[in-house]
Amino acid sequence: MSKLFSFSRRAMLLAGLAAAVSLTACDKAGKPAAIGTTPAAKFNSVDITGAKYARKLALTDFDGKPRQLSDFKGKVVFVFFGFTQCPDVCPTTMAELAEVRKRLGADGERLQGVFVTVDPERDTAEVLKAYLQSMDASFVGLRGSLAETEAVASEFKVFYQKVPTKSGGYTMDHTAGAFVFDTDGQVRLFSRYGSKVDDLTADIKQLLASAKR
Repeated sequence: MSKLFSFSRRAMLLAGLAAAVSLTACDKAGKPAAIGTTPAAKFNSVDITGAKYARKLALTDFDGKPRQLSDFKGKVVFVFFGFTQCPDVCPTTMAELAEVRKRLGADGERLQGVFVTVDPERDTAEVLKAYLQSMDASFVGLRGSLAETEAVASEFKVFYQKVPTKSGGYTMDHTAGAFVFDTDGQVRLFSRYGSKVDDLTADIKQLLASAKR
């Protein structure tokens, strides 16, 4: 994928962060630095417990229902920003999450996958629903207007940008990686793209186990 995003846009996204999120094209992983840690917890993903971003998410799902993070309270929530025409990172990430749900057995019902499109112009509700439910029927797809998408991406410190292609169309560069929330709705982890399914499964199990105590 191309990395033709502007320095000024990137600089604005990085401003104000004590530790920056790595912003990447679709085929590489972003990585935010840890902001606060829980001493007793050791995760394979990046621990961002206490982060002052990724606190609000309010968009419409592919059935036209308004959604927010509190709707999923009681579950570990995996939030990923991508687009349905992404050739590799996005389908791989969501397919791996579906595998994690299977490995969790009955506890898989307590893991919610949420996919936020950064390409709402092409990712209609119908397209988004068909794309996600082909991987796992429990996955929820969220979309908004261009302004709403920009606001949510800013809240999560996620980079994305439309990149023209030689064919006259476009693709999307975006931060690759996902945010994991605990059952109380607090952001806890940043899962890098390319992380092992075993490692992510272990992290989710730890968050679910903590909720049972």
